[in-house]
Amino acid sequence: MADLLLNGFVTLFVIVDPLGLIPVFIALTPGLSRTARIRLAMKACTIAFAILALFALVGLAVLETLGISLGAFRVAGGLFLFVIGFELVFEKRAERKGKTAVEAVAHQETESHEDGDIAAFPLAIPLIAGPGAIAAVILLSGQLPSAVGQASVIAVIAITLLASFACLSLAPRIDSLLGSTGRGVISRVLGVILAALAVQFVADGIEAMIVKEAGPAIEARLQS
Repeated sequence: MADLLLNGFVTLFVIVDPLGLIPVFIALTPGLSRTARIRLAMKACTIAFAILALFALVGLAVLETLGISLGAFRVAGGLFLFVIGFELVFEKRAERKGKTAVEAVAHQETESHEDGDIAAFPLAIPLIAGPGAIAAVILLSGQLPSAVGQASVIAVIAITLLASFACLSLAPRIDSLLGSTGRGVISRVLGVILAALAVQFVADGIEAMIVKEAGPAIEARLQS
Protein backbone atom coordinates (compact mmCIF):
# COMPACT_ATOMS: atom_id res chain seq x y z
CA MET A 1 0.00 0.00 0.00
CA ALA A 2 2.90 2.32 0.69
CA ASP A 3 4.02 2.17 -2.94
CA LEU A 4 0.50 2.97 -4.15
CA LEU A 5 0.24 5.95 -1.81
CA LEU A 6 3.64 7.24 -2.89
CA ASN A 7 2.68 6.92 -6.57
CA GLY A 8 -0.63 8.60 -5.80
CA PHE A 9 1.07 11.51 -4.04
CA VAL A 10 3.57 12.02 -6.86
CA THR A 11 0.80 11.85 -9.47
CA LEU A 12 -1.46 14.29 -7.63
CA PHE A 13 1.39 16.67 -6.80
CA VAL A 14 2.53 16.81 -10.42
CA ILE A 15 -1.03 17.38 -11.67
CA VAL A 16 -1.76 20.16 -9.18
CA ASP A 17 1.69 21.59 -10.01
CA PRO A 18 1.96 24.11 -7.15
CA LEU A 19 5.20 25.56 -8.55
CA GLY A 20 3.48 26.17 -11.87
CA LEU A 21 0.60 27.84 -10.03
CA ILE A 22 2.88 30.47 -8.47
CA PRO A 23 2.99 32.96 -11.39
CA VAL A 24 -0.74 32.49 -11.91
CA PHE A 25 -1.41 33.13 -8.21
CA ILE A 26 0.72 36.28 -8.30
CA ALA A 27 -1.13 37.51 -11.38
CA LEU A 28 -4.47 36.93 -9.64
CA THR A 29 -3.48 38.78 -6.46
CA PRO A 30 -1.88 42.08 -7.50
CA GLY A 31 -1.50 44.55 -4.66
CA LEU A 32 -2.60 42.11 -1.94
CA SER A 33 -0.65 41.97 1.29
CA ARG A 34 1.16 38.80 2.36
CA THR A 35 -1.54 38.15 4.98
CA ALA A 36 -4.30 38.50 2.40
CA ARG A 37 -2.50 36.15 0.03
CA ILE A 38 -2.07 33.54 2.76
CA ARG A 39 -5.76 33.78 3.63
CA LEU A 40 -6.71 33.45 -0.03
CA ALA A 41 -4.39 30.46 -0.53
CA MET A 42 -5.83 28.75 2.54
CA LYS A 43 -9.41 29.23 1.30
CA ALA A 44 -8.60 27.95 -2.18
CA CYS A 45 -6.79 24.86 -0.87
CA THR A 46 -9.62 24.14 1.58
CA ILE A 47 -12.22 24.26 -1.20
CA ALA A 48 -10.02 22.08 -3.42
CA PHE A 49 -9.57 19.57 -0.59
CA ALA A 50 -13.33 19.27 -0.10
CA ILE A 51 -13.86 18.67 -3.83
CA LEU A 52 -11.10 16.07 -4.20
CA ALA A 53 -12.05 14.27 -0.98
CA LEU A 54 -15.66 14.05 -2.15
CA PHE A 55 -14.65 12.48 -5.47
CA ALA A 56 -12.26 10.12 -3.70
CA LEU A 57 -15.11 8.83 -1.53
CA VAL A 58 -17.98 8.69 -4.03
CA GLY A 59 -16.22 8.60 -7.40
CA LEU A 60 -16.23 4.80 -7.64
CA ALA A 61 -19.92 4.64 -6.78
CA VAL A 62 -20.64 7.08 -9.60
CA LEU A 63 -18.64 4.94 -12.03
CA GLU A 64 -20.50 1.80 -10.98
CA THR A 65 -23.83 3.58 -11.41
CA LEU A 66 -22.82 4.54 -14.95
CA GLY A 67 -21.65 0.99 -15.67
CA ILE A 68 -18.00 1.99 -16.10
CA SER A 69 -15.46 -0.57 -14.89
CA LEU A 70 -12.40 0.51 -12.94
CA GLY A 71 -10.20 -0.99 -15.64
CA ALA A 72 -11.81 1.15 -18.32
CA PHE A 73 -11.49 4.23 -16.15
CA ARG A 74 -7.82 3.45 -15.55
CA VAL A 75 -7.21 3.39 -19.29
CA ALA A 76 -9.15 6.63 -19.86
CA GLY A 77 -7.61 8.31 -16.82
CA GLY A 78 -4.13 7.18 -17.80
CA LEU A 79 -4.51 8.61 -21.29
CA PHE A 80 -5.81 11.86 -19.83
CA LEU A 81 -2.90 12.09 -17.39
CA PHE A 82 -0.46 11.35 -20.21
CA VAL A 83 -1.79 14.40 -22.06
CA ILE A 84 -1.16 16.49 -18.93
CA GLY A 85 2.38 15.12 -18.70
CA PHE A 86 2.88 15.99 -22.38
CA GLU A 87 1.67 19.53 -21.72
CA LEU A 88 4.08 19.90 -18.80
CA VAL A 89 7.06 18.76 -20.85
CA PHE A 90 6.29 21.17 -23.70
CA GLU A 91 5.01 23.99 -21.42
CA LYS A 92 1.53 23.95 -22.92
CA ARG A 93 -0.05 23.61 -19.47
CA ALA A 94 1.59 26.81 -18.23
CA GLU A 95 0.19 28.68 -21.23
CA ARG A 96 -3.30 27.33 -20.55
CA LYS A 97 -3.13 28.26 -16.87
CA GLY A 98 -1.90 31.73 -17.79
CA LYS A 99 -4.85 32.17 -20.16
CA THR A 100 -7.24 31.11 -17.39
CA ALA A 101 -5.63 33.62 -15.04
CA VAL A 102 -5.94 36.46 -17.57
CA GLU A 103 -9.62 35.67 -18.13
CA ALA A 104 -10.24 35.52 -14.37
CA VAL A 105 -8.50 38.86 -13.79
CA ALA A 106 -10.58 40.49 -16.54
CA HIS A 107 -13.75 38.99 -15.09
CA GLN A 108 -12.79 40.18 -11.61
CA GLU A 109 -12.23 43.72 -12.84
CA THR A 110 -15.57 43.90 -14.64
CA GLU A 111 -17.63 42.21 -11.93
CA SER A 112 -15.72 43.46 -8.85
CA HIS A 113 -15.49 39.96 -7.35
CA GLU A 114 -14.25 39.48 -3.83
CA ASP A 115 -11.21 37.40 -2.83
CA GLY A 116 -13.44 34.50 -1.80
CA ASP A 117 -14.72 34.21 -5.35
CA ILE A 118 -11.16 34.09 -6.71
CA ALA A 119 -10.40 31.32 -4.24
CA ALA A 120 -13.25 29.23 -5.62
CA PHE A 121 -12.69 30.16 -9.28
CA PRO A 122 -10.20 29.89 -10.85
CA LEU A 123 -7.89 28.81 -8.02
CA ALA A 124 -9.76 25.88 -6.45
CA ILE A 125 -11.53 25.02 -9.71
CA PRO A 126 -10.02 24.31 -12.20
CA LEU A 127 -6.42 25.21 -11.37
CA ILE A 128 -6.03 23.02 -8.26
CA ALA A 129 -8.93 20.55 -8.28
CA GLY A 130 -9.23 20.21 -12.02
CA PRO A 131 -10.30 17.20 -14.11
CA GLY A 132 -6.82 15.66 -13.95
CA ALA A 133 -6.67 15.81 -10.15
CA ILE A 134 -10.20 14.41 -9.87
CA ALA A 135 -9.32 11.50 -12.17
CA ALA A 136 -6.15 10.83 -10.17
CA VAL A 137 -7.92 10.62 -6.80
CA ILE A 138 -10.63 8.33 -8.21
CA LEU A 139 -7.96 6.03 -9.66
CA LEU A 140 -6.09 5.95 -6.36
CA SER A 141 -9.30 5.39 -4.40
CA GLY A 142 -10.20 2.46 -6.65
CA GLN A 143 -6.91 0.77 -5.83
CA LEU A 144 -7.48 1.16 -2.07
CA PRO A 145 -11.15 0.31 -1.42
CA SER A 146 -10.81 -0.54 2.28
CA ALA A 147 -11.62 1.94 5.05
CA VAL A 148 -7.93 2.30 5.89
CA GLY A 149 -7.15 2.77 2.21
CA GLN A 150 -9.78 5.48 1.83
CA ALA A 151 -8.43 7.28 4.89
CA SER A 152 -4.94 7.05 3.38
CA VAL A 153 -6.19 8.58 0.12
CA ILE A 154 -7.70 11.50 2.04
CA ALA A 155 -4.35 11.91 3.83
CA VAL A 156 -2.51 11.99 0.49
CA ILE A 157 -4.88 14.70 -0.75
CA ALA A 158 -4.35 16.70 2.44
CA ILE A 159 -0.55 16.46 2.23
CA THR A 160 -0.57 17.50 -1.43
CA LEU A 161 -2.73 20.53 -0.74
CA LEU A 162 -0.68 21.48 2.31
CA ALA A 163 2.37 21.52 0.04
CA SER A 164 0.39 23.62 -2.44
CA PHE A 165 -0.65 26.02 0.31
CA ALA A 166 2.99 26.39 1.39
CA CYS A 167 4.05 27.19 -2.18
CA LEU A 168 1.28 29.73 -2.69
CA SER A 169 1.93 31.36 0.69
CA LEU A 170 5.57 31.90 -0.28
CA ALA A 171 4.78 32.61 -3.94
CA PRO A 172 6.80 35.85 -4.40
CA ARG A 173 9.88 34.40 -2.70
CA ILE A 174 9.79 31.12 -4.59
CA ASP A 175 9.15 32.94 -7.85
CA SER A 176 12.21 35.15 -7.39
CA LEU A 177 14.32 32.17 -6.28
CA LEU A 178 13.45 29.78 -9.11
CA GLY A 179 12.66 32.17 -11.92
CA SER A 180 11.05 31.05 -15.16
CA THR A 181 14.03 28.82 -16.03
CA GLY A 182 13.92 26.92 -12.75
CA ARG A 183 10.17 26.42 -12.94
CA GLY A 184 10.47 25.22 -16.54
CA VAL A 185 13.12 22.63 -15.70
CA ILE A 186 11.16 21.27 -12.74
CA SER A 187 7.90 21.14 -14.73
CA ARG A 188 9.56 19.19 -17.53
CA VAL A 189 11.06 16.63 -15.14
CA LEU A 190 7.73 16.20 -13.36
CA GLY A 191 5.97 15.91 -16.72
CA VAL A 192 8.15 12.98 -17.73
CA ILE A 193 7.44 11.27 -14.40
CA LEU A 194 3.70 11.82 -14.80
CA ALA A 195 3.78 10.45 -18.36
CA ALA A 196 5.48 7.28 -17.12
CA LEU A 197 2.92 6.85 -14.33
CA ALA A 198 0.12 7.42 -16.86
CA VAL A 199 1.44 4.64 -19.10
CA GLN A 200 1.45 2.34 -16.07
CA PHE A 201 -2.19 3.27 -15.37
CA VAL A 202 -3.11 2.36 -18.95
CA ALA A 203 -1.24 -0.95 -18.74
CA ASP A 204 -2.93 -1.84 -15.44
CA GLY A 205 -6.32 -0.92 -16.86
CA ILE A 206 -5.86 -3.06 -19.97
CA GLU A 207 -4.71 -5.98 -17.83
CA ALA A 208 -7.75 -5.59 -15.55
CA MET A 209 -10.14 -5.57 -18.52
CA ILE A 210 -8.51 -8.64 -20.08
CA VAL A 211 -8.70 -10.54 -16.81
CA LYS A 212 -12.33 -9.52 -16.34
CA GLU A 213 -13.28 -10.68 -19.84
CA ALA A 214 -11.14 -13.82 -20.02
CA GLY A 215 -11.43 -14.85 -16.38
CA PRO A 216 -14.86 -16.56 -16.57
CA ALA A 217 -13.89 -18.44 -19.76
CA ILE A 218 -10.67 -19.71 -18.23
CA GLU A 219 -12.48 -20.75 -15.06
CA ALA A 220 -15.11 -22.62 -17.10
CA ARG A 221 -12.41 -24.51 -19.01
CA LEU A 222 -10.65 -25.47 -15.82
CA GLN A 223 -13.90 -26.77 -14.32
CA SER A 224 -14.67 -28.83 -17.44
